[in-house]
Amino acid sequence: MKKVLVYGTAACPYCQTAKQLLQSQGIAFEEIRVDIDLEKRSVMEQKSGRRTVPQIFIGERHVGGFSDLKVLADANELHDWLKD
Repeated sequence: MKKVLVYGTAACPYCQTAKQLLQSQGIAFEEIRVDIDLEKRSVMEQKSGRRTVPQIFIGERHVGGFSDLKVLADANELHDWLKD
């Protein structure tokens, strides 16, 4: 299974909702707090081309933010993205 990364901040409600969605699907993820580590924020911006959070990656593939993740989950495609 591919690794899931969630770049986010503690104060972001969309970050919390994205993590809850992943947990409800039984999907393990690594959270990277860009409000604590500005270097990680720079990495996130370079990888995604975006400054907003959350930014979610499955493997090397950029999912986008919470709404993009929700579209995948609603279409029952999220677990397909996780396959090696």
